[in-house]
Amino acid sequence: MVQIRSYAVLAALQFLTARTAAGPLASPKRGLAFTPNATTPQDNSIWIQEPTDLTWYYNYKPTPESIYEDSKLEFVPMLWGAPSNLDDTSFLSTVKTLIEDRDINITHVLSFNEPDGPFAYGGSNMQPAAAAQVWVKNLIPLQEMGVRVGLPACTGAPSGLVWLQNFLSECSKLVSTGDETRNCTYDFVTIHWYGNFEGLASHMGSYSAAFPNKTMWITEYNLNNQDLATTQAFYNMSAEYFDRLEFVERYSLFGAFRSDVSNVGPNAAMLSADGNLTDIGAWYLGRQGTGISPLQVVWSGWLNNWVGY
Repeated sequence: MVQIRSYAVLAALQFLTARTAAGPLASPKRGLAFTPNATTPQDNSIWIQEPTDLTWYYNYKPTPESIYEDSKLEFVPMLWGAPSNLDDTSFLSTVKTLIEDRDINITHVLSFNEPDGPFAYGGSNMQPAAAAQVWVKNLIPLQEMGVRVGLPACTGAPSGLVWLQNFLSECSKLVSTGDETRNCTYDFVTIHWYGNFEGLASHMGSYSAAFPNKTMWITEYNLNNQDLATTQAFYNMSAEYFDRLEFVERYSLFGAFRSDVSNVGPNAAMLSADGNLTDIGAWYLGRQGTGISPLQVVWSGWLNNWVGY
Protein backbone atom coordinates (compact mmCIF):
# COMPACT_ATOMS: atom_id res chain seq x y z
CA MET A 1 0.00 0.00 0.00
CA VAL A 2 2.89 2.38 0.76
CA GLN A 3 4.32 1.82 -2.71
CA ILE A 4 0.96 2.49 -4.34
CA ARG A 5 0.32 5.67 -2.36
CA SER A 6 3.85 6.92 -3.01
CA TYR A 7 3.42 6.51 -6.75
CA ALA A 8 0.13 8.37 -6.68
CA VAL A 9 1.66 11.25 -4.71
CA LEU A 10 4.61 11.51 -7.09
CA ALA A 11 2.25 11.45 -10.06
CA ALA A 12 0.19 14.26 -8.56
CA LEU A 13 3.29 16.32 -7.78
CA GLN A 14 4.58 15.83 -11.30
CA PHE A 15 1.32 17.18 -12.60
CA LEU A 16 1.41 20.45 -10.63
CA THR A 17 3.38 22.12 -13.42
CA ALA A 18 0.88 21.09 -16.08
CA ARG A 19 -1.04 23.54 -18.22
CA THR A 20 -4.57 23.93 -16.90
CA ALA A 21 -5.86 26.55 -19.32
CA ALA A 22 -8.50 25.26 -21.70
CA GLY A 23 -7.39 24.88 -25.26
CA PRO A 24 -6.60 22.45 -28.08
CA LEU A 25 -3.85 19.92 -27.58
CA ALA A 26 -2.95 17.54 -30.38
CA SER A 27 -2.35 13.93 -29.39
CA PRO A 28 -1.84 10.74 -31.41
CA LYS A 29 -2.94 8.75 -28.35
CA ARG A 30 -6.58 9.79 -28.51
CA GLY A 31 -9.27 7.41 -29.66
CA LEU A 32 -13.03 7.10 -29.87
CA ALA A 33 -15.03 4.97 -27.45
CA PHE A 34 -17.86 4.56 -29.95
CA THR A 35 -21.42 4.11 -28.74
CA PRO A 36 -24.13 3.79 -31.41
CA ASN A 37 -26.55 6.68 -31.81
CA ALA A 38 -29.66 4.96 -33.09
CA THR A 39 -31.91 8.04 -32.93
CA THR A 40 -29.28 10.48 -34.24
CA PRO A 41 -27.04 8.46 -36.59
CA GLN A 42 -25.75 11.67 -38.16
CA ASP A 43 -23.68 12.18 -35.03
CA ASN A 44 -21.48 9.20 -35.91
CA SER A 45 -19.70 11.12 -38.66
CA ILE A 46 -18.71 14.02 -36.40
CA TRP A 47 -15.65 12.17 -35.12
CA ILE A 48 -14.06 11.75 -38.55
CA GLN A 49 -14.70 15.26 -39.84
CA GLU A 50 -11.48 17.23 -40.21
CA PRO A 51 -9.74 18.53 -38.32
CA THR A 52 -9.62 15.65 -35.84
CA ASP A 53 -6.81 14.21 -33.76
CA LEU A 54 -8.48 10.84 -33.27
CA THR A 55 -6.40 7.96 -34.58
CA TRP A 56 -8.23 4.82 -33.42
CA TYR A 57 -11.56 3.57 -32.13
CA TYR A 58 -13.32 0.64 -30.57
CA ASN A 59 -17.02 -0.17 -30.39
CA TYR A 60 -17.27 -2.98 -27.79
CA LYS A 61 -17.57 -5.46 -30.69
CA PRO A 62 -15.30 -7.63 -32.87
CA THR A 63 -16.35 -6.01 -36.16
CA PRO A 64 -15.84 -2.43 -37.39
CA GLU A 65 -18.47 0.23 -38.07
CA SER A 66 -19.16 0.69 -41.78
CA ILE A 67 -19.10 4.49 -41.47
CA TYR A 68 -15.45 4.38 -40.38
CA GLU A 69 -14.16 1.76 -42.81
CA ASP A 70 -12.72 4.35 -45.21
CA SER A 71 -11.48 6.68 -42.49
CA LYS A 72 -8.00 6.97 -41.02
CA LEU A 73 -9.18 5.52 -37.70
CA GLU A 74 -7.55 2.24 -36.70
CA PHE A 75 -10.13 -0.29 -35.54
CA VAL A 76 -9.49 -2.20 -32.31
CA PRO A 77 -11.79 -5.23 -31.85
CA MET A 78 -13.07 -6.15 -28.40
CA LEU A 79 -13.93 -9.52 -26.90
CA TRP A 80 -16.62 -8.05 -24.63
CA GLY A 81 -17.56 -11.04 -22.49
CA ALA A 82 -17.99 -14.79 -22.33
CA PRO A 83 -19.94 -16.71 -24.99
CA SER A 84 -22.55 -19.18 -23.74
CA ASN A 85 -20.17 -21.98 -24.76
CA LEU A 86 -16.78 -21.27 -23.20
CA ASP A 87 -15.08 -23.28 -25.95
CA ASP A 88 -16.55 -20.99 -28.62
CA THR A 89 -13.83 -19.46 -30.81
CA SER A 90 -16.03 -17.24 -32.96
CA PHE A 91 -14.19 -14.10 -31.79
CA LEU A 92 -10.90 -15.58 -32.95
CA SER A 93 -12.44 -16.55 -36.29
CA THR A 94 -13.96 -13.10 -36.78
CA VAL A 95 -10.70 -11.26 -36.15
CA LYS A 96 -8.74 -13.66 -38.35
CA THR A 97 -11.26 -13.00 -41.13
CA LEU A 98 -10.74 -9.25 -40.76
CA ILE A 99 -7.00 -9.73 -41.06
CA GLU A 100 -6.73 -12.48 -43.66
CA ASP A 101 -9.80 -12.03 -45.86
CA ARG A 102 -10.68 -8.35 -45.55
CA ASP A 103 -7.09 -7.13 -45.30
CA ILE A 104 -7.83 -4.92 -42.28
CA ASN A 105 -4.74 -4.07 -40.28
CA ILE A 106 -5.63 -5.33 -36.81
CA THR A 107 -2.68 -4.75 -34.50
CA HIS A 108 -4.41 -4.57 -31.11
CA VAL A 109 -7.35 -6.25 -29.39
CA LEU A 110 -9.19 -5.33 -26.21
CA SER A 111 -10.45 -8.03 -23.88
CA PHE A 112 -13.30 -8.35 -21.41
CA ASN A 113 -15.28 -5.22 -20.51
CA GLU A 114 -15.61 -4.75 -16.74
CA PRO A 115 -15.76 -8.50 -15.99
CA ASP A 116 -15.97 -7.72 -12.27
CA GLY A 117 -19.14 -5.67 -12.80
CA PRO A 118 -22.78 -6.79 -13.16
CA PHE A 119 -24.68 -6.76 -16.44
CA ALA A 120 -27.04 -4.11 -15.05
CA TYR A 121 -24.21 -1.58 -14.95
CA GLY A 122 -22.56 -2.49 -18.24
CA GLY A 123 -20.20 -5.14 -16.94
CA SER A 124 -19.64 -8.53 -18.54
CA ASN A 125 -20.06 -10.29 -15.15
CA MET A 126 -17.48 -13.06 -15.62
CA GLN A 127 -15.90 -15.49 -13.22
CA PRO A 128 -12.08 -15.45 -13.47
CA ALA A 129 -11.92 -19.16 -14.36
CA ALA A 130 -14.42 -18.76 -17.19
CA ALA A 131 -12.61 -15.68 -18.48
CA ALA A 132 -9.33 -17.58 -18.47
CA GLN A 133 -10.82 -20.35 -20.59
CA VAL A 134 -12.17 -17.88 -23.15
CA TRP A 135 -8.82 -16.03 -23.18
CA VAL A 136 -6.83 -19.19 -23.92
CA LYS A 137 -9.19 -20.22 -26.73
CA ASN A 138 -9.49 -16.85 -28.45
CA LEU A 139 -6.69 -14.49 -27.52
CA ILE A 140 -3.53 -16.56 -27.22
CA PRO A 141 -3.83 -17.61 -30.91
CA LEU A 142 -4.09 -13.93 -31.87
CA GLN A 143 -0.99 -13.14 -29.82
CA GLU A 144 0.80 -15.88 -31.73
CA MET A 145 -0.16 -13.99 -34.91
CA GLY A 146 1.51 -10.85 -33.56
CA VAL A 147 -1.62 -9.05 -32.33
CA ARG A 148 -1.13 -7.14 -29.08
CA VAL A 149 -3.77 -7.95 -26.46
CA GLY A 150 -4.82 -5.87 -23.47
CA LEU A 151 -5.55 -7.16 -19.99
CA PRO A 152 -9.29 -7.12 -19.17
CA ALA A 153 -10.66 -3.68 -18.27
CA CYS A 154 -12.09 -3.96 -14.77
CA THR A 155 -14.17 -1.35 -13.00
CA GLY A 156 -12.49 1.33 -10.92
CA ALA A 157 -13.42 -0.48 -7.71
CA PRO A 158 -10.63 -2.04 -5.57
CA SER A 159 -12.13 -5.45 -6.34
CA GLY A 160 -10.96 -5.06 -9.93
CA LEU A 161 -7.33 -5.75 -9.10
CA VAL A 162 -8.35 -8.79 -7.05
CA TRP A 163 -10.35 -10.09 -10.02
CA LEU A 164 -7.36 -9.63 -12.34
CA GLN A 165 -4.98 -11.48 -10.03
CA ASN A 166 -7.45 -14.36 -9.77
CA PHE A 167 -7.89 -14.36 -13.55
CA LEU A 168 -4.14 -14.55 -14.17
CA SER A 169 -3.85 -17.37 -11.64
CA GLU A 170 -6.61 -19.35 -13.38
CA CYS A 171 -5.08 -18.64 -16.77
CA SER A 172 -1.70 -19.90 -15.57
CA LYS A 173 -3.29 -23.20 -14.55
CA LEU A 174 -4.61 -23.68 -18.08
CA VAL A 175 -1.34 -23.02 -19.90
CA SER A 176 1.00 -24.79 -17.49
CA THR A 177 2.07 -28.31 -18.36
CA GLY A 178 3.40 -30.98 -16.03
CA ASP A 179 5.95 -29.51 -13.65
CA GLU A 180 6.43 -26.41 -15.79
CA THR A 181 4.55 -23.37 -14.55
CA ARG A 182 3.70 -20.87 -17.26
CA ASN A 183 1.87 -17.56 -17.20
CA CYS A 184 -0.61 -16.00 -19.59
CA THR A 185 0.94 -12.91 -21.11
CA TYR A 186 -0.63 -9.57 -21.95
CA ASP A 187 0.79 -6.60 -23.80
CA PHE A 188 -0.75 -3.68 -21.92
CA VAL A 189 -3.09 -3.01 -19.02
CA THR A 190 -6.49 -1.45 -19.61
CA ILE A 191 -8.14 0.98 -17.21
CA HIS A 192 -11.61 2.39 -16.60
CA TRP A 193 -12.15 5.31 -14.25
CA TYR A 194 -15.06 7.58 -13.31
CA GLY A 195 -14.25 10.16 -10.69
CA ASN A 196 -11.91 13.04 -9.91
CA PHE A 197 -8.33 13.51 -11.07
CA GLU A 198 -6.76 12.59 -7.75
CA GLY A 199 -8.59 9.29 -7.78
CA LEU A 200 -7.56 8.69 -11.39
CA ALA A 201 -3.87 9.27 -10.63
CA SER A 202 -4.08 7.00 -7.59
CA HIS A 203 -5.87 4.28 -9.57
CA MET A 204 -3.21 4.40 -12.28
CA GLY A 205 -0.56 4.19 -9.57
CA SER A 206 -2.19 1.06 -8.19
CA TYR A 207 -2.06 -0.58 -11.61
CA SER A 208 1.56 0.44 -12.18
CA ALA A 209 2.48 -1.12 -8.84
CA ALA A 210 0.53 -4.31 -9.56
CA PHE A 211 1.72 -4.66 -13.18
CA PRO A 212 5.17 -3.03 -13.37
CA ASN A 213 6.82 -2.25 -16.69
CA LYS A 214 3.55 -2.50 -18.60
CA THR A 215 2.11 0.24 -20.77
CA MET A 216 -1.40 1.47 -20.15
CA TRP A 217 -4.57 2.21 -22.10
CA ILE A 218 -7.33 4.22 -20.42
CA THR A 219 -10.29 3.12 -22.54
CA GLU A 220 -13.10 4.63 -20.47
CA TYR A 221 -12.80 7.65 -18.22
CA ASN A 222 -14.69 10.79 -17.28
CA LEU A 223 -15.79 12.88 -14.32
CA ASN A 224 -19.45 12.02 -14.01
CA ASN A 225 -22.33 14.14 -12.74
CA GLN A 226 -20.42 17.31 -11.83
CA ASP A 227 -20.81 20.98 -12.72
CA LEU A 228 -19.44 22.22 -16.05
CA ALA A 229 -16.39 24.10 -14.77
CA THR A 230 -15.24 21.15 -12.65
CA THR A 231 -15.80 18.73 -15.53
CA GLN A 232 -13.83 20.89 -17.97
CA ALA A 233 -10.97 21.27 -15.49
CA PHE A 234 -10.86 17.49 -15.06
CA TYR A 235 -10.76 17.00 -18.82
CA ASN A 236 -7.85 19.39 -19.31
CA MET A 237 -5.86 17.97 -16.41
CA SER A 238 -6.36 14.34 -17.36
CA ALA A 239 -5.73 14.80 -21.10
CA GLU A 240 -2.43 16.56 -20.55
CA TYR A 241 -1.48 14.05 -17.87
CA PHE A 242 -2.02 11.15 -20.28
CA ASP A 243 -0.15 12.92 -23.06
CA ARG A 244 2.90 13.55 -20.88
CA LEU A 245 3.22 10.04 -19.46
CA GLU A 246 5.23 7.79 -21.78
CA PHE A 247 3.70 4.61 -20.36
CA VAL A 248 0.21 5.75 -21.40
CA GLU A 249 -0.10 4.47 -24.96
CA ARG A 250 -3.70 5.39 -25.71
CA TYR A 251 -6.80 6.82 -24.12
CA SER A 252 -10.46 7.36 -24.99
CA LEU A 253 -12.86 9.68 -23.20
CA PHE A 254 -16.28 8.15 -22.59
CA GLY A 255 -18.57 10.90 -23.82
CA ALA A 256 -19.18 10.60 -27.58
CA PHE A 257 -22.90 11.25 -27.31
CA ARG A 258 -25.42 14.03 -26.70
CA SER A 259 -25.87 15.54 -23.28
CA ASP A 260 -29.56 14.65 -23.07
CA VAL A 261 -28.83 10.91 -23.32
CA SER A 262 -25.61 10.88 -21.30
CA ASN A 263 -25.43 8.34 -18.48
CA VAL A 264 -22.45 10.16 -16.96
CA GLY A 265 -24.20 13.51 -16.62
CA PRO A 266 -24.82 16.20 -19.25
CA ASN A 267 -21.60 18.12 -18.65
CA ALA A 268 -19.45 15.05 -19.38
CA ALA A 269 -20.89 14.66 -22.90
CA MET A 270 -18.93 15.84 -25.94
CA LEU A 271 -22.09 16.84 -27.82
CA SER A 272 -24.77 19.31 -26.82
CA ALA A 273 -28.43 18.36 -26.69
CA ASP A 274 -28.79 19.28 -30.37
CA GLY A 275 -25.63 17.52 -31.54
CA ASN A 276 -23.04 20.30 -31.63
CA LEU A 277 -19.56 19.87 -30.22
CA THR A 278 -19.20 21.23 -26.71
CA ASP A 279 -15.91 22.75 -25.57
CA ILE A 280 -14.76 19.35 -24.31
CA GLY A 281 -15.79 17.70 -27.58
CA ALA A 282 -13.88 20.27 -29.64
CA TRP A 283 -10.81 20.13 -27.39
CA TYR A 284 -10.78 16.35 -27.62
CA LEU A 285 -10.60 16.62 -31.41
CA GLY A 286 -7.72 19.10 -31.10
CA ARG A 287 -9.78 22.17 -31.98
CA GLN A 288 -10.52 25.47 -30.29
CA GLY A 289 -13.45 25.49 -27.89
CA THR A 290 -16.92 26.20 -29.26
CA GLY A 291 -18.40 27.99 -26.26
CA ILE A 292 -21.48 25.78 -26.62
CA SER A 293 -23.05 24.61 -23.38
CA PRO A 294 -23.89 20.89 -23.14
CA LEU A 295 -27.53 21.83 -22.53
CA GLN A 296 -27.65 24.39 -25.31
CA VAL A 297 -30.11 24.04 -28.18
CA VAL A 298 -29.63 26.18 -31.27
CA TRP A 299 -32.46 26.56 -33.78
CA SER A 300 -31.77 27.46 -37.40
CA GLY A 301 -34.14 29.22 -39.77
CA TRP A 302 -35.57 32.71 -39.71
CA LEU A 303 -34.61 33.01 -36.05
CA ASN A 304 -31.16 31.51 -36.51
CA ASN A 305 -29.46 33.79 -34.02
CA TRP A 306 -31.75 32.88 -31.12
CA VAL A 307 -30.38 30.51 -28.53
CA GLY A 308 -32.51 28.76 -25.96
CA TYR A 309 -31.58 26.80 -22.86
